[in-house]
Amino acid sequence: MTPPDAPLIALIAGEDSGDQLGADLIDALRQRYPQARFVGIGGHRMLERGFESWYDIRELSVMGFAEVVKHLPRLLRLRRDLLAKLFAARPALTVGIDAPDFNLAVERKLREGGLMTAHYVSPSVWAWRENRAAKIGRSAARVLCLFPMEPPIYARHGVDARFVGHPLADRFPMVSGRDAPRAALGLPHDAPVLAVLPGSRPSEIERVGAIFIEAARRVASAMPGLRIVVPAANERVHARLTTLLRDFPGAPPLLVDGRAHEAMLAADAVLLASGTATLEAMLAKRPMVVGYRVSPTSYRIAKALRMLKTDVYSLPNILARACGLGGERLVPEFMQDDCTAENLAQATLDLLADSERRGAIVAAFEFLHQELRGGLDGRAADHAADALADLVAASPGQYPARHASPS
Repeated sequence: MTPPDAPLIALIAGEDSGDQLGADLIDALRQRYPQARFVGIGGHRMLERGFESWYDIRELSVMGFAEVVKHLPRLLRLRRDLLAKLFAARPALTVGIDAPDFNLAVERKLREGGLMTAHYVSPSVWAWRENRAAKIGRSAARVLCLFPMEPPIYARHGVDARFVGHPLADRFPMVSGRDAPRAALGLPHDAPVLAVLPGSRPSEIERVGAIFIEAARRVASAMPGLRIVVPAANERVHARLTTLLRDFPGAPPLLVDGRAHEAMLAADAVLLASGTATLEAMLAKRPMVVGYRVSPTSYRIAKALRMLKTDVYSLPNILARACGLGGERLVPEFMQDDCTAENLAQATLDLLADSERRGAIVAAFEFLHQELRGGLDGRAADHAADALADLVAASPGQYPARHASPS
C-alpha cells in the first residue's frame, strides 16, 4: 500500500490556464503530502514543481466544435493511451483540470474502473445545458467550483460540488493604481491609455485580430494623445500582431510580450476578447468592452442545438447577473456578427468619455471581486487541496485493481 504521505496523484491540464492551476495545486497538495508524486499532462509551470508529464500539454489545446472534429482521431488515440497508463499506474486520485471535453470522458472511464476522480473548474453549467451537471457527477466524485453560483446547480442534481474560490481573485489587490504599471511599461502618467487584447491563441487572432486593431485605430483617430498597449501571449501571436500593426497611423501601439496584467492595470479602459481575460480585467477594476467570434461552424451548431442558455457571454456580465446586480449588461459586449470594428470602437469611445459610468463599473467590479473570494480565508489552491484530501484518503487506487477497459 502507498504510504499515506506519498500518494500518486494524476493531474490532467489542457491549456496554459490549467497549467497555472495545476502548479498552484501541486504546491498546496505537497504541504499535505510531502512525498507525493504527480503525473499526467501538464505544462512548464507544473514541470517546475517536479511534475512528470506523459504528453505535451499543447496536444489538448483545441477549441470549438469544428476544431475538435478536425483533431478527433488524434485526441481519441491520446485518450486511449492515457487511460491505459492511468489504469496501470492506479493513482490515488486523478484530477481533471478544466478541458471538460477531454477530461470528463477520461474521468468517467476511470471512475467506472474503480478509481477516484475529481474535476477542478466546473464547466459552464449556468450557460450550457444545466442537466449536464448530473452527467458531470457520473465522471467526478467531486467538482471544485470557482464561482459561488455553481454548487447550488450541482446540488439540484445530487452532485458533490465545492466552491473553493477563484485563484485569480488571489492575484489582484482590491485597489490598484496605474502609476507603477505605466512606469514599468514606459507609458506616460498623464495620457489616456487603452489596452487591447484580441486573444491568446493564433486562431483567435485570425478571427478577430484585424477587427480589434481596426477598432483601436478608430479610437486613436478620435482621441489624439491616446496611447495603446497590446500584449502578445506567445511568439506566434506576437508575429501576427506585428503584421496587423504594421501600418497603424500616428503613435504606434506598444506591443509587449506577455505582461497582460500590467497592460490592464496601466489602462483607463480595456478592449478585449471574451474569455478568462475579461475576468482578469474585472479583477484589475478596469472598465472594458468585449468582443468575440467563434468559427461559423461552431456558432451554427450551438445555435441549431439551442445549447446556449444565457443572453450574456462575458464573465463580468454573467457574474453580475448571478450575484444580484440586475439584468442590464455591466460590460458592453459584441458577439459574432455584432463584433465589428465600428461597434467596438464606438463603445470604447463612449466608455472613455463617461467618467461617472466608469466609476460605477469599478464599484461593481470591487463587489464581484469580494464575491469570488466568497469570504474564504487563504488561497483558492489551499481550499482546493482541502477539498481533495479526503478523496485521497478514501481512494480505492491504493488497493488491488478492478478490471476495466481503457477504450
